[in-house]
Amino acid sequence: MKHYPFILFYLFCNVFIYAFHGSLWVYLAGFLAFSFVVIWGSFDIGLGYFVNSITHKRTKINEVALTFDDGPTEFTPRFLDLLKENQVKATFFCIGKQIEKYPETFQRIIAEGHTIGNHTFSHSNNTGFLSVSKMTEEIEKCDEIMAKVGDIKTDLYRPPFGVTNPSIAKAIKRTYKTSIGWNVRSLDTVIDDEKKIYKKVTQSLRKGSIVLLHDTSEKTYNVLADLLLFLKDKKYSTYTVDSITKIKEK
Repeated sequence: MKHYPFILFYLFCNVFIYAFHGSLWVYLAGFLAFSFVVIWGSFDIGLGYFVNSITHKRTKINEVALTFDDGPTEFTPRFLDLLKENQVKATFFCIGKQIEKYPETFQRIIAEGHTIGNHTFSHSNNTGFLSVSKMTEEIEKCDEIMAKVGDIKTDLYRPPFGVTNPSIAKAIKRTYKTSIGWNVRSLDTVIDDEKKIYKKVTQSLRKGSIVLLHDTSEKTYNVLADLLLFLKDKKYSTYTVDSITKIKEK
């Protein structure tokens, strides 16, 4: 990984300081600071510390990407109805086991022209602690289900919780995926107040933003309804994440 030399150099410097200055506190302070940076880098996908993720689109026009994680769910058909009514295409990062549970909804997402992304098979709470082989298996198993249910293949991948580390980076490389992040996080799975979620999203929007939402609740559906009105009023168009990767391939 690109950061390994930096890590070894940093640790060497700390050991050097301790050896020649005899200060345990200097060493501990340096080590804690370094640990903080690594942890921060693991949880903030926008930093690109372990994995270079696409977090926005470079553009001069008012356009944003609406992305939905963790589906398909019982709520997804209502999201699809709303998107269809407003003639908006979005990107859905789907979980393998959810596709197995709602195969018809997954097929509908594809049929209506939305973009599909891999969000692992189980979206395990232990994602950050999985081995390279297990993480690879999570991605490949989701791919297999997508191919079986929707006859579709995707090179787009979004890390669960936005967590990255060396093992996840290797798994992404092994499965030939492009990591997709965001620069507008709605926190709709944490915040209960719909108005606060709406305000957080609309105040953070920029040209080319990628917005992280979840098609998993009534409240986010309501937020989406208001957000689509906002985008229309402010003359924002929408794009799907695959349009960025296609540009990069040219």
